[in-house]
Amino acid sequence: MNRAVWFLVTVYVSVPVILYLFPCILGHIIFAHLLRFPFSADLGRPEDVVNHTRNFYLNPEEGISVGVWHTLPASQWEDAAGKSPEWHRETLGDGRPVIIYLHGNAGTRAMKHRVALVKILSEAGYHILSLDYRGYGDSSGEPSEAGMTRDALYLYQWVKTQNRGSLVCIWGHSLGSGVATNAAVKLQEQGSDADALILEGPFTRIGDVVITHPVAKMYTFLPGFESLLWSILETNDLVFANDQNLKVLTSPLLILHSEDDNIVPYHMGQKLHQISLQTQKEQNTDVHVEMVSYSAHLGFSHSSIYLDPNLSNVVRGFLQKLIQ
Repeated sequence: MNRAVWFLVTVYVSVPVILYLFPCILGHIIFAHLLRFPFSADLGRPEDVVNHTRNFYLNPEEGISVGVWHTLPASQWEDAAGKSPEWHRETLGDGRPVIIYLHGNAGTRAMKHRVALVKILSEAGYHILSLDYRGYGDSSGEPSEAGMTRDALYLYQWVKTQNRGSLVCIWGHSLGSGVATNAAVKLQEQGSDADALILEGPFTRIGDVVITHPVAKMYTFLPGFESLLWSILETNDLVFANDQNLKVLTSPLLILHSEDDNIVPYHMGQKLHQISLQTQKEQNTDVHVEMVSYSAHLGFSHSSIYLDPNLSNVVRGFLQKLIQ
């Protein structure tokens, strides 16, 4: 018994020491990109898990290749049989909205809850482009906040060259919410607002999620532990500051958050909503900002908002306000 207790104490004490000596470990934990769930998925064959989806690759910068799935609106499935990659690309210019889906950490574009959401959005009549950032899935390179932001920005700009002016919405879930607002800020700095943003289970900034994680809470009573975590995040250039980004963004925004979210606390989504409303007030804009909350009794938690039977209507209602 004493030996087991000493082992547990040693493990407990060693965690802050290991993080201090090897700060890159925290980045790997946050990205979790080496967990390529589902391991059995052939990302080059999206048709195995979702209908009428084409796999292709883009090169956001030299030496980097990122994998993308393009899922057609369900209404185009019959027409798609036997068509070429060029035909699929040209459909992006058919006038229907395009949704760029930026997933959270761990896993690939083939994970069950991500595929389920794509199917719902396809049935609702949208084109969906699901991106695996650099280092994720079959994409090359290593993830970083700056690199992932470049991947999303490049995909958005690529779509804009294909779609002949139809609406392009950036949907970011969890870690993807930070990528989404980063990319939107970059677009705004370049002189063009993102057409629309949908943030699902978004955090204020990544450090706030790290500090509130149950494992981190086991150490927060240790003097200097929180400062150590923030210092490591700064060393790794990991900020993903949705709160700061929304203080300047003037793109239409829809936030989706479940009250029983066990990864990103619900109050963070509420705070982001209030920040965005205040931004629009200060800048005297009439940009549409909306938040949809899901009661805890529904059990949607962090990754199951796709189970809402009304989700397609929520998305359609939000996007239609922007098209009219």
